[in-house]
Amino acid sequence: MAGTVNVGTATVIGMFAGMLYGGSKEASASVSKDAEVMLKLGSTPDKREQYRLMRDAMEKRFLRVARGSIVGGVRLGMFTAAFCTLQNLLSEKRGVHDVYNVVGAGSATAATFGLILPGSLLWRTRNVVLGSVLGAAVCFPLGWLQLKLVEKANEERLAAFPNADGSKEAKSGVGAAIDRLEENLSK
Repeated sequence: MAGTVNVGTATVIGMFAGMLYGGSKEASASVSKDAEVMLKLGSTPDKREQYRLMRDAMEKRFLRVARGSIVGGVRLGMFTAAFCTLQNLLSEKRGVHDVYNVVGAGSATAATFGLILPGSLLWRTRNVVLGSVLGAAVCFPLGWLQLKLVEKANEERLAAFPNADGSKEAKSGVGAAIDRLEENLSK
């Protein structure tokens, strides 16, 4: 259906965005741990011990950033895949592409991920309700924006390709000259 999202592309983009976010979050969080290492370095007179402390600190930081990147990529990639799949499923089942598909997909996805969070049954129920409401509230303006962008893209496509069947014959250059000549000859 026109205007639906390509799930594969969106998932890959979401995964890379999550990796970037998770890695940068862990990198900024490890700055305080680097200060602790610097304090230990100042109190250690042995050069070999200082080298070992620096190597251990850099290895730990690398592992923290790598783990944060992987976990962030998986989380946001899964969220994006679930959201886009639900949005396309709702579009297909309802037979219309509108804001409510985006709202329903956002609400259901946020509620599902609220259910996955750890905690008691009461806490998970709270997360499901809160996720559902927040998902719908955030996705309504995003769905409206997506709908307007799709409408604008369709208008521009129709302006560029005015044929009724949507064929890719642009009305410029040689094709336009031939069309004008045919119109003049038919008069």
